[in-house]
Amino acid sequence: MNICVFCSSSNNIADHYKKSAYQLGELIAESGNTLVYGGAKGGLMDAVAEGAQNKKGTIIGVIAQAIIKMNRKSDLPTELIFVETMSERKALMKTMSDSFIVLPGSYGTLDEMLDIIASGIVGEHKKPLILVNQNGFYNQFIEQTEYMRSEMFIPTDEKYKPFIVKDIQQCMKLIELSNKNS
Repeated sequence: MNICVFCSSSNNIADHYKKSAYQLGELIAESGNTLVYGGAKGGLMDAVAEGAQNKKGTIIGVIAQAIIKMNRKSDLPTELIFVETMSERKALMKTMSDSFIVLPGSYGTLDEMLDIIASGIVGEHKKPLILVNQNGFYNQFIEQTEYMRSEMFIPTDEKYKPFIVKDIQQCMKLIELSNKNS
């Protein structure tokens, strides 16, 4: 199974986030799955890829030219796919992945996550998305989602909905379940 991880590439974040990302990479590789990610150097992207590499996992990086021009291309992927734009990168990761995990991140991470959710809502896919709310990182996003639901912008009978978990262990339990149900 190809598991796509959306996450930050910032190096200026707390080590506990990096440690969890590293553990996630290890768990993905140990379970025989392939890591798909943005292919950039730094932050949680490096940590998740280093974890997968440590356990001899297969790592597919999808990288846009803008990131290469910033000298942020990672050497960790076992396969690196080059695309022109960030939009192409997002579309390819969505197509080639069987499930998605969202770790803490910034605008790019939110963009990727919301694209998966929006395309799931309109029926383009049924691939699970797991939001890891480590240390309450996404509490305000979850509150905003609940507010949108209470104001009827999100239907009460959602056909596609992300799973929200508090840590990497809960995340991997859901991945294992979706593997069994595939």
